[in-house]
Amino acid sequence: MSLRTLVKTASNKEDFRELQNYVDFCREFLAFIAAPGAIQAEIVSRNENHYRFIQFKNAEFSISRPLNSKLFYTSTEARNQLANFLKIIADVKAMDTPANREIVNRSIYTMQQSIGASLDALPAGQSNTARKINGDLFERFIRLLLVRVGVECTSGVVKVPVKVDGVAEFSMSYQHDLIIKMGELLKIIGSVKTSSKDRLDKVFIDKFLLAKLTGKDVPHVAIFLNDVQRKGKSPKHFGVNATFLPGHFKGYTIKLNPLDGVYYFDIRPNMLTEPILRDHIRTFDHFLFDEVWSLLARKEAIVAKIEPTVKGGS
Repeated sequence: MSLRTLVKTASNKEDFRELQNYVDFCREFLAFIAAPGAIQAEIVSRNENHYRFIQFKNAEFSISRPLNSKLFYTSTEARNQLANFLKIIADVKAMDTPANREIVNRSIYTMQQSIGASLDALPAGQSNTARKINGDLFERFIRLLLVRVGVECTSGVVKVPVKVDGVAEFSMSYQHDLIIKMGELLKIIGSVKTSSKDRLDKVFIDKFLLAKLTGKDVPHVAIFLNDVQRKGKSPKHFGVNATFLPGHFKGYTIKLNPLDGVYYFDIRPNMLTEPILRDHIRTFDHFLFDEVWSLLARKEAIVAKIEPTVKGGS
């Protein structure tokens, strides 16, 4: 594919209805950037050298988001590993090994960042549109993945009945990226975002409000792709900044309520070392291989009307 075709495909959400669409697009993107002379340059981050930026040969010489080279597959690596990824998620419980967990994390990161980097080549005036498309496609990706491994989920509006003296008098509606259920029972609510920037508060408050309204401790989880953004005014000075707010996270966890799982693909170093953070934040494989199943096994659940915005978990 040419850069123009890659951008056009990434901009059309209808081109991503199945997991195989994400795999195929990623292979095309990686083959494109690996082709001799296809890109203007690969820029190395000044402060964290494993992050790289792609500069495209379009009219604006657009520069991509930071890509973690420790996670982002090369075209050669992806040739085998993306096929392995599809085999692993076909039977995650039987394929639980450290090597397979790494393949899952790196494959999803590479596929989603291939879409995001392609959208970075859109004209500057369309950056808000690009962010919205990228976020929507990441949410869809996670739902498609969970459906593939056997989890009943959707996105949509949860109508929570509010009882007064034991009688449901009215309901309150909440929009959620990820609604995991068992039949009529709402079992897990999730927030799925490419970054926690400007979004961290809501997921903590959503859990607090639902517990207050229903008297039930329904699990709430948050799934984030990464929390880094580009800094610097010229390519030779480009570096990365963290967008995660550890003080907010710790404050909400201790003083409001802890979430039942916070998961990253590109996890930051302080999330592995700092007290409170290291106890509550993990890489995504922990959710897929272990914790979604243990959360589903909890007795806590509510009966609530759910109005899906997207059918079939897509």
